[in-house]
Amino acid sequence: MLALRYGEVMRKSLLFFTSVAIALLFGCAQAAETSDTSIWNDFKLGGYSSAGFNVHPGGRVDGALDEISLILSWENNSSFRFFSELELERPITFNKGHSAEKDFYFDLERLYVDYNLSEKANLRAGRFLNPVGRWNTLHAAPLVWTASRPLATSRLFPMYNNGLMFYGAVPLTNNALEYNLYIEALKDQHEDKGEIVFRDTKGARFAWLGKFNIGLSLLEFREKLPNNAEFHLLGLDFLVHQNGWEFSGEAFQRYTNQYGDGGNGAYLQAVAPLGHQWFAIARAESFKRPAEGSSERWLLGTAWRMTPHKVLKIEYVDGDEERLGSPRGLLASFAILF
Repeated sequence: MLALRYGEVMRKSLLFFTSVAIALLFGCAQAAETSDTSIWNDFKLGGYSSAGFNVHPGGRVDGALDEISLILSWENNSSFRFFSELELERPITFNKGHSAEKDFYFDLERLYVDYNLSEKANLRAGRFLNPVGRWNTLHAAPLVWTASRPLATSRLFPMYNNGLMFYGAVPLTNNALEYNLYIEALKDQHEDKGEIVFRDTKGARFAWLGKFNIGLSLLEFREKLPNNAEFHLLGLDFLVHQNGWEFSGEAFQRYTNQYGDGGNGAYLQAVAPLGHQWFAIARAESFKRPAEGSSERWLLGTAWRMTPHKVLKIEYVDGDEERLGSPRGLLASFAILF
């Protein structure tokens, strides 16, 4: 019975991603008919990488080449767009007193096709990042201010989705209303170490974009627990820039089907310019999940944006005990976008 279920899952996986590939090929063929150039000229290859170390309280030191991410995209004047990201995670790690180790694995972060329906509407099919708050969709190391990630943005909701998304933006004078509606079509087939398994995801996000950016996220999903619990999540996020300063934050509240407390989390972050592309960063965060307990953290740090594509980060993080995905102590990292 297990073999049969496994075979069925693999067939569904193959069918889903084959459909995405066919959509891409169809879009490329359509574009080739209306263009004199080869479709291969419209492919772009890029990516990003980061490396860092952590001096934990007590003196223990560890570090890693955290990731090497390759991004392949395709776009021309047709209605189709393609995007993929394959990540090699932690190809090299080391600990004080031990030689470097290789404990790496590949992760298909994103693989999707977009189809432009109109100026205000698009359809996406494939594997993509769930638009829950802001951090989840901007998680790449060169694009965020700190080496550490707030727990509230990674352990309260599913970060990825294999499915469909309808999205777009409606211009409103000097502002815009951005919307995303999405649903899961295929479950993840691989579970990473320490990963929380989510199922049956569907959600929406609405964001008001202007001088003051504010977003509302609504999500429904199941978490792989003994009772296969279903949760509803409400999230709010904001971002504002003022005289070179940046203020941002996100807050999430989960509810069970019986409207009980299913966990919550939040963070507030401020970034101040120091001159010569140096910035000071301060963040406070909290996190609570019934299966893990609660956690509180504060962070003080600095970042040097050497170029638009290179950033050096140094920060000190403290609070309660360390946990998976939430280190303490002195952290330093270097990230590059290529």
